[in-house]
Amino acid sequence: MDLGVVLQTDPPAWRVVDLARQAESYGFSHVWTFDSHLLWQEPFVIYSQILAQTHRVTVGPMVTNPATRDWTVTASLFATLNEMFGNRTVCGIGRGDSAVRTLNGRPSNLATLRDAVHVIRELANSRSVEVNDRTVQFPWSVGSALEVWVAAYGPRALALTGEVGDGFILQLADPDVVEWSVAAVRAAAEAAGRDPHDVTICVAAPAYVTDESSESGRPAAEATRRTLEHAYDQCRWFGGMVGNHVAEIVARYGAGGGVVPPALTDFVAGREGYDYAEHGRAANTHTAFVTDEIVDRFCLVGPPEHHVERLRELEALGVDQFAVYLQHDAQEETLRAYGQVVVPALRAAPRTTA
Repeated sequence: MDLGVVLQTDPPAWRVVDLARQAESYGFSHVWTFDSHLLWQEPFVIYSQILAQTHRVTVGPMVTNPATRDWTVTASLFATLNEMFGNRTVCGIGRGDSAVRTLNGRPSNLATLRDAVHVIRELANSRSVEVNDRTVQFPWSVGSALEVWVAAYGPRALALTGEVGDGFILQLADPDVVEWSVAAVRAAAEAAGRDPHDVTICVAAPAYVTDESSESGRPAAEATRRTLEHAYDQCRWFGGMVGNHVAEIVARYGAGGGVVPPALTDFVAGREGYDYAEHGRAANTHTAFVTDEIVDRFCLVGPPEHHVERLRELEALGVDQFAVYLQHDAQEETLRAYGQVVVPALRAAPRTTA
């Protein structure tokens, strides 16, 4: 299993670059960032610096969208980075969330997403494509290679992912939801005449490594309890972010175990809105409905051995990459624990796929 890290492009940018360098040194293969230009700094500028100061990692947005950038501009950004640094980019894309909602816009529909995937992929792979009834191609791009991974939750978006995506991004780590989602993507890929295993599966969620010895002087059980409580609070924001997407799915498909499994929909029953000013930030004020049990299901929280166990479980469900959201107060500690314990453990264990 590959490991990625997901960063926010908060200033100073050099700090983002430094975390990316640390991630590479600890064995991570991918560095992802949010892409919401009102909330954070421009990621493609920072990608250039990450690529210049690393050697192997692949960079890309988790995720961009079809609405806030012209598709040909997006493709040009990727093709330019590939020409400069040698095919070390990946395009994560979805319908759009914070980038469009902070401008009082709406996510793109799936037909638009499908068209954007096609245009971006063709141009960024040095091929021609039809745009606005005109055949276009970058005359300066030769040998660029870009995969497009689609982020999805709902049944129709999962079907689209299986039909056109080089990869699938699921932003939560609940094994039951992972199993259902992967099955839906692979079934759609097979129905489209594709090899289902050609779609790379990426699960992304916060990971917070606790250390029972960090609160010396307290009994071990009490130290562990307090450490876990703090870790849950630091990752609770993620349930709010996921709930914002799931609420739309419930509005469309309903809850209660029909088209969408209850493991994905039941937790939003107590949700009361969302504040994008606090999007993706620990200790925000609109996640009271997210219980510790939800955090434990959706995220990886606990000692390193727990992370290894959950990652092996996800790997057995067909997950090819786990991307660590690092939006909490233990960024370097978590990277270090993964590099020293989790990465070696995963490399030592043979993959078994269900």
